[in-house]
This record gives sequence, C-alpha cells and structure tokens, in this order.
Amino acid sequence: MDMFYSPEIKPGGFSFNSVESKHIIRVLRMKKGEGIILTNGRGERFEGTITDDNPNKCQANISKSKFMPNPNPVHIHIAVAPTKNISRFEWFIEKATEIGIGEITPMNCAHSERIRFKVDRSEKIIISALKQSQQFWLPKLNCLSSFDDILKVKFIGQKFIAYVDFENKATLKLAYQQGNDCFVLIGPEGDFSVQEVQSAISAGFTPISLGANRLRTETAALVACHTINLMNQ
Repeated sequence: MDMFYSPEIKPGGFSFNSVESKHIIRVLRMKKGEGIILTNGRGERFEGTITDDNPNKCQANISKSKFMPNPNPVHIHIAVAPTKNISRFEWFIEKATEIGIGEITPMNCAHSERIRFKVDRSEKIIISALKQSQQFWLPKLNCLSSFDDILKVKFIGQKFIAYVDFENKATLKLAYQQGNDCFVLIGPEGDFSVQEVQSAISAGFTPISLGANRLRTETAALVACHTINLMNQ
C-alpha cells in the first residue's frame, strides 16, 4: 500500500494539498472508501479512509495511530559538499534516505564547485524517498553551511573526515565502533584542502579512508552511510 506524508496529522478529518490529491486520485486511481497509510515523519503511523475523492482536495478520516520506533539504532550525520552536477547530490540524499540516515548537511568547502543549494527541492526528494521506502522517520536536512561552521557543530559520538590523499588512514570500518552516533565529512570533487584536513583533526575529527578506490563525492557519502548502517545491524 502506498504511504503518504504530512508534517501535521491528527485523528479525525484530514485534507491533502492539491498536488498530493491529484497524485492519489489521478495517478494512483484511489477511490472513496479505500484505506490509506500516512506518517508525519516523526515516527507516527496513521491509518485512515478516503472520504472524498476530489482530485483537487482529497479528504480522509484518520482513525488509527501507532508510534513506530526508529529502526536506526544510531544517529548518522553526513556533511557533504554538493556536487557541480546537482543531480548526483540529489541521488545521494534519495538513496541515503532509503538506506537510513539521521541528518544531512550540505557543506561549502575551499574547493567546492557549487556554492548555492535549494533546500526546498532536496526536501521534496527526501520526502518522496521516505514514502517509497515506507519509513516513518524523516531525515533532517540542514541549510548550506561553511566548513568552519561545520567544525563548530556540537556532536556527541565519533567524528570522521574522509580524505583521499591523507596517508596512513584507517578505514571507516576499522575506526568506527559499533553503537556510536557518527558524524562524517565528505569533501567536494576537488577534495578537502590540506588546511581543512588539519583544522578538522584539531577539532576532533579522525581522518579515514573509504577504501582503495577513488570515489565520487556522492558515492563516498553513500558508502559512509551504508557502512555505518551495516555495522549496526
């Protein structure tokens, strides 16, 4: 069954916006009387029934709610420099949402090729991935932050910086300890500058490798996310 999202849901009457209404009635061809599942992205699962199949303002009656524990045992925060080709960054946030991630921060670095970022578009991609993967916890998407501001973020857990040209780094798999929240920095296509790496190490980040192969930014970010998830299953 398809799942729908709205940040504000409560038992009783509920109206979908025009975009969601058209999708439900025109695309999915759902009818009055059919059951639906919704989430607010904060762990609540709602069940209801369509009461009005108007394609401009579909309405439902929400009759049941249940709290769903977060299936991800640790909080994963990936700060990553948006790629020049924004579709590749959008691919990352979609797949990371499907796999399971707690927080994403786009990051502006010394070698960044993209210095602007549209939060609204990325939030829609995350919501779509949430619904497709039938999850109930919406990842947090932060606004674009500078590298220096990222280093000032208070985080209780393990902190890593994945850097291509740094020698004698441990792999993430070896450096990460199961059960800990994790904050990973992934640089732009031109990688982090030497000064950025030194600043990150001074701020408590451990330099790591994501393997022997040189990875694209979006691939590296997804590998980091997936590695932490696998190690906590």
